[in-house]
Amino acid sequence: MKSRKSMIGNAVFFLALFGLTAYAVLKGKEISQLIRVMHSVRPVYYAAGFIFINLFVWCESYIIYRMLRVLQYQQVPKRNCIKYSYVGFFFSCITPSASGGQPAQLYYMNRDKVDVSVGAVILLIVTILYKFVLVFLGTLIFIFRHSLISEYIQGAAFFFYLGMALNVICVIVMFLLVFQQTLASRMIIGLVKGLEKIHVLRRKEERIRKLEDSMMEYHKAAAVIQEHKKLIAGMFGVTLVQRLIHFSITYLIYRGLGLSALGIVDVVALQCVISIAVDMLPLPGGMGISEGLFLSIFRKIFTGGLLYPAMLLSRGISYYALLLISAVMTCVAQVTIKRKE
Repeated sequence: MKSRKSMIGNAVFFLALFGLTAYAVLKGKEISQLIRVMHSVRPVYYAAGFIFINLFVWCESYIIYRMLRVLQYQQVPKRNCIKYSYVGFFFSCITPSASGGQPAQLYYMNRDKVDVSVGAVILLIVTILYKFVLVFLGTLIFIFRHSLISEYIQGAAFFFYLGMALNVICVIVMFLLVFQQTLASRMIIGLVKGLEKIHVLRRKEERIRKLEDSMMEYHKAAAVIQEHKKLIAGMFGVTLVQRLIHFSITYLIYRGLGLSALGIVDVVALQCVISIAVDMLPLPGGMGISEGLFLSIFRKIFTGGLLYPAMLLSRGISYYALLLISAVMTCVAQVTIKRKE
């Protein structure tokens, strides 16, 4: 019952946020003109965007598949790993801070006889790689494309630096939990107990127990990482490709609208900046703020009435199409389970 109420609350929040975003974006715009510009894009670019968004999902599926094989779960077929990824992305898209993705994936993995602790370790490694790659790309952009940042993100600089700082802190904490387990455990439990003493948090023994259980998962992940370093390095490469594929969707739209002044590296870098800025915000898919940052950062690039169509197409493929495709796949997965029962 508690889970059902949470799902209803998330759905209401998502729909309300979607409605507000749509109203803010489309207010005062000529819909017919937006549609006309969208029709001018050749179908090949839409097809490429569809392929890119599915490749983005399949990259995670491949990581899960390889990790399951390493952890002696040879009986799980590739198609099931693809199912886990679509389910994860669907629930991540509709819940604040993508908090619903991994619990849903664990549920479906457990239905396929994958132990919950094993599934949790795999998804934890996926998360660490996902966050680390984002920080890695942000660092490269800051070092090698600082002039690009200075020119295009002036109005969004606060969000970029805030997002970068939060992601760096998140990655550091994750690495401490993996590689400096005793120190990290003392720090986190000490912080929680300190907040309880000054009455910022209510005193709960269950909270400490949950923290200790979570840190045990990090300890297990550390053992896997240390035992399979070459595999993890390879999965870092896959995650890097996965992120670049996702960011490249904006470049597809850029070329599809007949523009060519900027190269793919610069357009991908600017889209990466948006992702960094919204990654840690408690909004489903960064909805609302992502659209606003796109309009701010790309206003000098998509000129001549192309800015709003470009934003709608870029977000439409990279987020809303992903949401719809993963929703369909999640429904298929659920129907399959019901049939088996």
